[in-house]
Amino acid sequence: MKELFDNVSIRSSRMVTKAYSTSFSLGISCLDKPLRDPICAIYGFVRFADEIVDTFHDFNKPELLERFKKDTHLAIEEKISLNPILNSFQHAVNDYNIDLKLIDQFLYSMEMDLTKVEHSQRSYEEYILGSAEVVGLMCLKVFCYGDQAHYERLKPYAMKLGSAFQKINFLRDLNDDFLDMGRTYFPGVSLEHFDEIEKKEIEKDIEQDFQMGLEGIKKLPKSSRFGVYLAYVYYYALFNKIKNTHASRVLHKRIRIPNPRKFSLLFYTYLRHRFNII
Repeated sequence: MKELFDNVSIRSSRMVTKAYSTSFSLGISCLDKPLRDPICAIYGFVRFADEIVDTFHDFNKPELLERFKKDTHLAIEEKISLNPILNSFQHAVNDYNIDLKLIDQFLYSMEMDLTKVEHSQRSYEEYILGSAEVVGLMCLKVFCYGDQAHYERLKPYAMKLGSAFQKINFLRDLNDDFLDMGRTYFPGVSLEHFDEIEKKEIEKDIEQDFQMGLEGIKKLPKSSRFGVYLAYVYYYALFNKIKNTHASRVLHKRIRIPNPRKFSLLFYTYLRHRFNII
């Protein structure tokens, strides 16, 4: 029975989520139970695509990504894939009517990572749209349970929150992206001479995204609000740690939040959510 294969598939997506991200695993565990598996399915899909462009250096990345893209479309169309991650993802896409344009925009940003090492303002905004904002919209489709009117109201907020998370990732990963892969995401910023002035300008932009993202979290259904707020609190803690770290150290060392601190943030977030402080 296909039900057994589907169960194996979603267990694979859960395993990928847990293996690659403690923070997102914690956030997903705080969603209402019916939401957890489709969000794990989305995360697994996004993570595998990202792995192709960021990790598989000894293989033909363009060929792998093109094959992944074709397999994704086939899985959605045929409602099955022998790739368990794509099989889980197609369920989320079909069950929650996730727009194929969002998926294609995401995959286009992954393609940009294969060739683009420096960004103009326009390509930077397009990359952020595809790599982060549309991922937020995929998740929002799940959170809104098919309520299109609610989805449209929350759409701008979800995009800003996704944008804030991605820009934090860029700052956190400056060392890997620039020194190891030669990528510069922030337009007009010379990472060879990265200083506090440039860093503070980037942080100002991120702060604005965070403010709008928080407004959207307050408008989410209760079934998803706590989990998304936990992700927000974690990333804001990481943001504060980066703000308090000198530009030269950010460039040469990946800034992290230790796992014990993540669990303390979980408790803090629960209290704020429990007593309706957000």
